[in-house]
Amino acid sequence: MKFLIFLGTVRDSTPPRPPRLGERVVKVCLQCLTTRFGDNDFELVDALDYPLNTVFKPHFSYSKSQVPTALEQLAQKIKESDGYIMISPEYNHSMSPALANLLNHFGSSLFSYKPSAIVTYSAVQWGGMRAAVGLRSFLSELGCLSVSSMIHAPKAQDVFTEAGGMKEGQAQDTWFGYFSQTFSQLIWWAEATHQHRVKVDPQTISNVFKTTPTERNAPS
Repeated sequence: MKFLIFLGTVRDSTPPRPPRLGERVVKVCLQCLTTRFGDNDFELVDALDYPLNTVFKPHFSYSKSQVPTALEQLAQKIKESDGYIMISPEYNHSMSPALANLLNHFGSSLFSYKPSAIVTYSAVQWGGMRAAVGLRSFLSELGCLSVSSMIHAPKAQDVFTEAGGMKEGQAQDTWFGYFSQTFSQLIWWAEATHQHRVKVDPQTISNVFKTTPTERNAPS
């Protein structure tokens, strides 16, 4: 199966140090996934690689011949994936605005009927858990419901190395065991939804919101 890992940070400046703490988190996640769930395909989507226009225009608003190449390619990857892992820092008790901006460029029909997993981190003791609360509602609206287990990495700069390893005093097996609780749930649900999508196309049983918000209105 195919999974996309979204790294939702575009911070590339100092202070603070390290500037992109999320890079360490995503490297550790990838090591865990490839080591313990290597039968699947995992691809990183880094928000920093998508310098989007300041004037917001979602992917589905363009005519087919005018869609920016990067958006079209990412839309296809989202459509073909069986599940998603969202990695986010916490800003003002909320999810990363960079992650929200990137995901908001795509309609829920691309994400729907597939599971997601939430990974948050911070440089302080809470591990981004308050961001995870809002992110769960956000993913629900996209239709890729998050699994119940979540991953929080507090003081990540003291736990993970720049290369994605473990700092002295940190046990990789312990952290990988913690991560695997969430990733195991994600893959179980992804297998279940994948098998059922083969039998029943979900887009045929529920109208797809593609053009105007009125498509979601209750009967008048």
